[in-house]
Amino acid sequence: MPAALEGAAALFAVPPVAFGPDGSGVEQEFARGRALIDAATAVGVEHVVFTGIASTPGRLGGSEGKKRIEDYLRERIRSVTVLRPVRFMSNYLAAPPVGVDGIVHGVHRHIFPPDEPVQIIAVEDIAEFASLAFDRPDRFAGRTLELAGDAPTPAEAVAAISEATGTAVRYEQITHAEAVALNPEIAQVRERWAAGSRWHADIEALRVIHPGLRTLADWLAESGTALLRKRLLETA
Repeated sequence: MPAALEGAAALFAVPPVAFGPDGSGVEQEFARGRALIDAATAVGVEHVVFTGIASTPGRLGGSEGKKRIEDYLRERIRSVTVLRPVRFMSNYLAAPPVGVDGIVHGVHRHIFPPDEPVQIIAVEDIAEFASLAFDRPDRFAGRTLELAGDAPTPAEAVAAISEATGTAVRYEQITHAEAVALNPEIAQVRERWAAGSRWHADIEALRVIHPGLRTLADWLAESGTALLRKRLLETA
């Protein structure tokens, strides 16, 4: 890996989640992140922009694996910017492997109550914040940004998608029993959410940094509607 980074002064790191037979593979995820950081250190990378996942109260870094990588990164690299995005708008396009997210047969299913706001972000805006961090390391080094661009309720989101695409989409919250049957970790997230553990990005403050921060309506107008129409035809 050091050979691949030779000559690089900066690095954008997006460590993938690792899965084992018993669920999330925290040790494997951390080992991958540590190997990348060690390689960056070995070749003298000066600035790293790290993208993890949004945190909730009591769960900084969002997950154990991501938090351990963040901590190790700060120990090894002097100039670090951490981005913690919430759920992606493009998740509506997903082919859900575990029974939540995406839209299947006109139904979007997830753990969230239908009438409570859920923060979301366009992946393009994650790239915008990363670009800002690389352009102005003096401004963004040492900072951690929780990222979101909008906060519609699930019911509002599917209504917007229905109007934009011309195809009726409805929302369905999975029950606790369904979450347990899908994956115990999904059930745990559902329980924490129900107990009030929510994402907390300051969207208005982020918009000061990046005035073009997309709302769901912006994403639909820009690219989401066309992509969703194609996806809805595939899953009708």
